[in-house]
Amino acid sequence: MDDPGLLILLPTMVVFVLAILTHRPIESLITGSIVGLIMIHGTGFIQGFAETSVRVMTDDDVAWVILVCGFMGSLIGILIRTGSTSSFTTTMSRYVKSKTSALMAAWGLGIFMFVDDYLNSLAVGSAMRSLTDQYRISREKLAYVVDSTAAPISVIIPFSTWGVFFAGLIVANGIAPEGEGLDTYIKAIPYMLYAWIAVLIVPLVAFGKIPSLGAMKTADERAEKTGVTVPPGAGHIEAANQSIQARPDIKPRMAMFVVPMVTLVAATLYFDKDFLVGIYITLGGTTIYILATRMMSMNDTFNTIIDGFKMMVEPLGVLVAAFILKDVNDVLGLAPYIVTAMEPVLTAQTLPVAIFVSMALVAFMTGSNWGVFVIILPIVTALTNSLGADMMLVLGATLSASTFGSHACFYSDATVLTAQASGCTPFQHAITQIPYALIGAAITIVGYLVLGFL
Repeated sequence: MDDPGLLILLPTMVVFVLAILTHRPIESLITGSIVGLIMIHGTGFIQGFAETSVRVMTDDDVAWVILVCGFMGSLIGILIRTGSTSSFTTTMSRYVKSKTSALMAAWGLGIFMFVDDYLNSLAVGSAMRSLTDQYRISREKLAYVVDSTAAPISVIIPFSTWGVFFAGLIVANGIAPEGEGLDTYIKAIPYMLYAWIAVLIVPLVAFGKIPSLGAMKTADERAEKTGVTVPPGAGHIEAANQSIQARPDIKPRMAMFVVPMVTLVAATLYFDKDFLVGIYITLGGTTIYILATRMMSMNDTFNTIIDGFKMMVEPLGVLVAAFILKDVNDVLGLAPYIVTAMEPVLTAQTLPVAIFVSMALVAFMTGSNWGVFVIILPIVTALTNSLGADMMLVLGATLSASTFGSHACFYSDATVLTAQASGCTPFQHAITQIPYALIGAAITIVGYLVLGFL
């Protein structure tokens, strides 16, 4: 279609309506993508779907996500099988004495895992499930805490995969000279309001200063009154998470959990923030240690690695379907359309809040936190320069929008992986988290309005 106009929103609207009606993200995403492909290719949409699927599956970023998530599942499987995760839970239980301290422990562990939001979502959720279950904390509440220190903390601590990616974009778009992208990123960190607010809201929720709201209140009441922490309809996710059990003949060692996690963070930082290299080094080193000490046989070790990868098949299916929808929306031109539609009413003072609102909406609708900004950042840069707006403030608003999309969208990568690791469905996680995300967004909007007119 040469000029779809408002119809450009149709594929994403189909996804949202179906997701609300069915609570099934993969089917909703594929249906919305097919609607978009019909708009693009007409009767040739089946061939278009085949071409889009191949393009997505052969994309470097998608391959990276599949390998990262799959082998992170393998590492988690090894930690469970050797009893390392249960040892961590046992050790933490000596210091955690209440529901509040359990939530704060999850928050603190999430801050420590700052190097990547995938690492954060998968490791913290897996490590804290048993501990929070002891205090009748719903899996939805655990998922909220984990997700609030996944993308947000990776954004505001620049030595992370987010910092590396966006520093490269800053240089590529001429905002900073070669070699100074990360310095410019650091200057924009104070203006990444949503990330700061999302992280800081968690203690207020943990201490009850902000009460459970909406669907979260229902989930918390279920867990508190019945002890059923896993929500109805998430049994298949819990079964996948429980498919690997600790071997009773292996003495649990706390070091077997701490050393791989520290190694993963350190290796990722050392190798230019490449999380995939960090996982390979950590998983390889752990495997060699297990085999060298005869802790497990070769067959058991590699079967566990394969079974851990299998745990991630369903969330990876959702992520691939989300990437297909993103590809369709890129072809339709969704992100530039929304920004262009707002351009006539923009001023230097309103640009930061306009960028946050519009890009948060795009990131929320598409589930794309990084890809959409590869397309939109040149437009944002040109608008900032032409209006004479504060570049650091606009960059902060752009990163805040990306963080909101990661945090709030029910099929974004962080949401899907957090839900899997915590033991609930992506929809259950998203619908219970959205009130807190909207509180953060509302405060952020006010903040950008104030900063824009100062």
